[in-house]
Amino acid sequence: EEEGRKDRGEVAMKIENKDDRRRRIQLRQRKRIAGTSARPRLTVFRSVSHIYAQVIDDHSGTTIASASSVEPTIKGAFAKAASGGNVQGAEAIGKAIAERSIEKGITRVVFDRAGFLYHGRIRAVADAARKAGLEF
Repeated sequence: EEEGRKDRGEVAMKIENKDDRRRRIQLRQRKRIAGTSARPRLTVFRSVSHIYAQVIDDHSGTTIASASSVEPTIKGAFAKAASGGNVQGAEAIGKAIAERSIEKGITRVVFDRAGFLYHGRIRAVADAARKAGLEF
């Protein structure tokens, strides 16, 4: 079976921990998801204590807009209970990335969950971005 897989040009990736599993899912998704200049890719990454979002044009390889819970401007604007590690903070990041994208003239994006489950903070970013005016 291993030989047959290599013949098709695929690389067998061993899953040893949760991050390996997420990377494998991410690579599988990225075969189908690509950002263009007309419709860039909105990708979200979450760590335990922070969340990051970027709008990327894959054709030119440039980041058009970004927002993260590490930035002092966003961190200072968080509500009392919000932080990068909870849903309220994720909603603030979703709103910020949508505002910055619309400022640059981008209203339509492709959502890339980067191998994370569409749940919790990832979903909160997507919902907040939609509510703030991004279409996907």
